[in-house]
Amino acid sequence: MSIIEINSLTKVYNSLAVPVHALNGIDLSFEKGEFAAVVGPSGSGKTTLLNIVGGLDNSSSGKVTVDGINLENLSSSQLIDFRLRNIGFVFQAYNLIPVMTAMENVEFILQLQGKPKNERKERAEQLLTAVGLEERMHARPSKLSGGQQQRVAVARALASKPKFVLADEPTANLDSKSSENLLDIMEQLNKEENITFVFSTHDQRVVNKARRVVTIEDGKVKSDENKS
Repeated sequence: MSIIEINSLTKVYNSLAVPVHALNGIDLSFEKGEFAAVVGPSGSGKTTLLNIVGGLDNSSSGKVTVDGINLENLSSSQLIDFRLRNIGFVFQAYNLIPVMTAMENVEFILQLQGKPKNERKERAEQLLTAVGLEERMHARPSKLSGGQQQRVAVARALASKPKFVLADEPTANLDSKSSENLLDIMEQLNKEENITFVFSTHDQRVVNKARRVVTIEDGKVKSDENKS
């Protein structure tokens, strides 16, 4: 069974003078353990698709099923809890809490889940070490480079042991070396822990690493290529 099932998904934005059809009947599924990239030109619907799959936005019609649960059937509070316990997010802008250290940023998700302090600390240390930040655990975001901040964001996304991770343009603000390092880390976590990654990206380096590439244009799936 697929971990993500997307059926006849549409999204129309009516806030403008002319309705904008961001998604036009998307049918897709992702299996556990995939390392997949969703690509396409700006405005093609990539980010909208990830936001709906992640429960951050609502569809106009169609259905998204995550691990057997139809997101449309969840109340707002149930959806918040479902995201917290099942989905990891990595954003282009990092979205770290500036007054918290790297360790505290990673622990925060676990704190929201009600995990005990010693368990939070152990998990945060494990993940920050895994992403190569064992020497920078107690630094605040302002003291970290862009690449280091994005690695903290990846560690935070993985803290709750999510079913899958959605990464929206995670390398957009990074230099080449930082991008390569980050992708190597995510690829390693994908292979060692069988964590599913779905990227939205323009970055050819991400596309090269991905084992599946879904191309979206004008809100529709243009192609779907498995490389492995």
